[in-house]
Amino acid sequence: MAKAVIINGSPTAGSRLNAVMDYAEQALTAANFEVSRIDVAGLPPEDLIHTKFESEHIVKANGLVAEADAVIVASPVYKASFTGVLKTFLDLIPQKGLAGKIVLPMFIGGSLAHLLAIDYSLKPVLSSIGARHILGGVYAVDAQVARTEDGGFDVAEVLQERLASAMEELIEETRYRIERA
Repeated sequence: MAKAVIINGSPTAGSRLNAVMDYAEQALTAANFEVSRIDVAGLPPEDLIHTKFESEHIVKANGLVAEADAVIVASPVYKASFTGVLKTFLDLIPQKGLAGKIVLPMFIGGSLAHLLAIDYSLKPVLSSIGARHILGGVYAVDAQVARTEDGGFDVAEVLQERLASAMEELIEETRYRIERA
């Protein structure tokens, strides 16, 4: 069974990013992937800030990344880049920790002004930790994810289409790589 991990770089539990990650998780589960999620903001702050590589929480999170065939890196955009909490975790992934994995970035931002944040801020960092097969990614705008009265989210059809396409590519590429291995 293929394994995927979603790395949630949002510092906010109620972020609209959850709707994007939930969509991805549902698509992966429907494709018979075993899916794990790392909520970086839930890791001990002292482990992240003081780069405690041996921390049981960091070791466990890095174990999920190591075991995964596919990795989704999700973040809201702050100051034209991904969040600092995500960066602290990415700094703790071993030097070649993303080698051999299919990686899909997923960002959400307030406007299209930071559309290239995936390419200019995240992809170089992912490459530095071994990622060689990074898919194009999905950039969502806050307006495409409306909050509902019951505390859920309503994802705009145009975003659902882009997410479906990205997930189809991730699933196909992951299965292809596993079959060739």
